[in-house]
Amino acid sequence: MDLAELVARFGAVLRAAGLPVGPDRCERFARAVTLVRPATAARLRWCARTTLAADPGQVELLDRVFDAVFGGLTDPADGRGDPNAAEPAAGRPVPDWARRVGGAPRAGPGDGDRRAEASEPDGGATGGPAVEVPWLASAAERLGSRDFADLSAAELLLLADVMRQLTLATPVRRSRRTRVTPHGHRIDLRATLRRAHRTGADPARLVRRRPRVRPRRLVALCDISGSMQPYARAMLQLLYCATGGTRAEVFTFATRLTRLTPVLGRSRPGPALERAGRAAPDWSGGTRIGAALKEFTDRYGRPGMARGAVVLIISDGWETGDPALLAREMARLSRLAYRIVWVNPRVADPRYRPLAGGMAVAWPYCDAVVSAHRLTALGELVAALADPDRPR
Repeated sequence: MDLAELVARFGAVLRAAGLPVGPDRCERFARAVTLVRPATAARLRWCARTTLAADPGQVELLDRVFDAVFGGLTDPADGRGDPNAAEPAAGRPVPDWARRVGGAPRAGPGDGDRRAEASEPDGGATGGPAVEVPWLASAAERLGSRDFADLSAAELLLLADVMRQLTLATPVRRSRRTRVTPHGHRIDLRATLRRAHRTGADPARLVRRRPRVRPRRLVALCDISGSMQPYARAMLQLLYCATGGTRAEVFTFATRLTRLTPVLGRSRPGPALERAGRAAPDWSGGTRIGAALKEFTDRYGRPGMARGAVVLIISDGWETGDPALLAREMARLSRLAYRIVWVNPRVADPRYRPLAGGMAVAWPYCDAVVSAHRLTALGELVAALADPDRPR
């Protein structure tokens, strides 16, 4: 039983017992278990108390249901030295609601021997008491090695906290602004003369300055056509969670170009992605990569957005338009951008070759091509964006 099913069944048992537990509280409980990773029943009980009980009057009922459902997890050593730890529910009668909803409760300390004897042909002479303990795995461990195309929308949202721990950093660039530093190569004459008034007009100390550095702008162009739909939501969620302080611009394209930077505001990933889906009317449409890049370069790229920026293109390279147009626009973009990183989930297959018309003409202008098709493969994307070299 995975964490989502366990939390859902536990919430159903609580509702049957009379505790008003909705999907929002179950989601908070699952997030608490993912973050805390309780190794004992006492820590799991406190996760349930802090997320599922709305007032102190509900704690007693919550503890009774917890003892009935997780009786097999109770260890007398868990609460040793803790006056607030609850006592194990040994020998306590099982209520009717615990039998009706969520299946039979876990085995208590007194039921383990009987279950072991009933399950072994020789009456349990060769084995000890069998206690069934549910396995609680974090979302990163369960879903980290699965392809984004195989994840549902709810499973993808469970990875939002893990994606927030990533940082899509870009190489730094020198700014025209300067700052005061003891080891600067440029002398600030005005500040030096102003400070000389303190020493009788003698410039005893020189004020030095050096240029400031700032991260390069990150510009992301995400393909939301039908062939990229399973990965587009994951990539947009990653851009929403992991951009941090980077000046990131997000665009989507299929049959037209849509700027999503104002839509992806500071809110939860779910509502932000829903607004992004409504803002892009061509979701799951055809793919015209060349036309989208031309519109981006003409309206945003040449006026300054792509100059010296790191451009991230997320697409599988299936071009329904003219490949020659895509080649020309990639050449124009490569002259403006500092670095071009292409995310293509198909390159995860070792047999993949860039033979499609769109990917074949775009490949020579890419500084890096990565798959980023699952959570464990995002490290390659992070390294490609932060790499200061231009192998092109």
